[in-house]
Amino acid sequence: MNTAKNHGRILIIGAGGVATVAAHKCAQVPEVFREIMIASRTLSRCDAIRDDIKGRYGRDIQTARVDADNVPELAALIGSFGPDAVLNLALPYQDLHIMDACLETGVHYIDTANYEPPDEAHFEYSWQWAYQQRFREKGIMALLGSGFDPGVTNVFTSYAGKHLFDEIHYLDILDCNAGTHGHVFATNFNPEINIREVTQAVRHWEAGNWVETPAIIEEGSVHFGFDYPVAGMKESYLLYHEELESLARNVKGLKRARFWMTFSENYLTHLKVLRNVGLTRIDEVDYEGCKIVPIRFLKALLPEPASLGTQYTGKTVIGNIMSGIKDGETITRYIYNVCDHEEAFKETGTQAIAYTTGVPAMIGSMLVLTGVWRGPGVHNIEQFDSDPFMEALGKYGLPWQVIEHAPLPDRV
Repeated sequence: MNTAKNHGRILIIGAGGVATVAAHKCAQVPEVFREIMIASRTLSRCDAIRDDIKGRYGRDIQTARVDADNVPELAALIGSFGPDAVLNLALPYQDLHIMDACLETGVHYIDTANYEPPDEAHFEYSWQWAYQQRFREKGIMALLGSGFDPGVTNVFTSYAGKHLFDEIHYLDILDCNAGTHGHVFATNFNPEINIREVTQAVRHWEAGNWVETPAIIEEGSVHFGFDYPVAGMKESYLLYHEELESLARNVKGLKRARFWMTFSENYLTHLKVLRNVGLTRIDEVDYEGCKIVPIRFLKALLPEPASLGTQYTGKTVIGNIMSGIKDGETITRYIYNVCDHEEAFKETGTQAIAYTTGVPAMIGSMLVLTGVWRGPGVHNIEQFDSDPFMEALGKYGLPWQVIEHAPLPDRV
């Protein structure tokens, strides 16, 4: 098992926008990340990130080609590089393969999104939680969900439970992208993953049960107008997001947890049309003697999310509104971050969606490598002390603030 005494080596799997940000942020903290390798199926993308980091910071990082679906290949790369932790920023389909490789090699594991099977538009933590005993026996840890949502939103909740409330009863996570990228239709992260996520039936946690409502593009979807700091009034849609599952499990006394995200009418209209003509299907179809998956074909047609930063303007506003009890009184507090697309591009060459995920991925990795967060087994991020993470957020580019706020209505 690796310990805090020999920290300093990180292997990043993936070479998209989030991996780009994480590699940049790791390169900015040489006292923790003494050696960095970035690896993916496409070596040229890793090399491009390496060259940019060399130009910006004068740091040399290593690159490698690896198939994240191939456990022996992953294990061989981990064995040759000898990292203290593997930061998985590949596709959610590959989580279990990378966890298997970490188990085989005895290396800590960190990710930003939970596993989902490629043949089913469904994601939950059960597959990864099932690794609990094996990680404990191996003496290594897995840190799940060290992005923004999940990730920072989980830590906002645990921080509030530690400092602002005696007990949190109602949690609403609100994710607003008030930016403009100049494209008629594009997704801010991997189109395949994004579209699978937002076309699913919606669930939220209430009174000890999961309550299901229609998907955002279906009749009867739940939405309301919310006046976001800086961004103003935006229509916000109830959406299922994975942090609800772990927070409902780990936050005692929680009576209701919901997740909201902003979508423009233009985005929803395009998504409905794509769904209606079959381009969001995830099953194989025959096309001129070949088997293709429509949503993967669509992904090839859409702009690469990592490229959106060149034209992106505006801001993201993501945070939690929480109501509960403090010293016998009912209070509500809003913790949130504002991130600027143009500033994110200046620093890392990516847009704010990638930036807000890549920064906390680095912070979680830093806390694991330095031993500030420790303990064998599989852990969601809210299970650790929130204070060092919250302090690092402001230091490394994602400042936050807490304000008083009116509680959100029970029904919208």
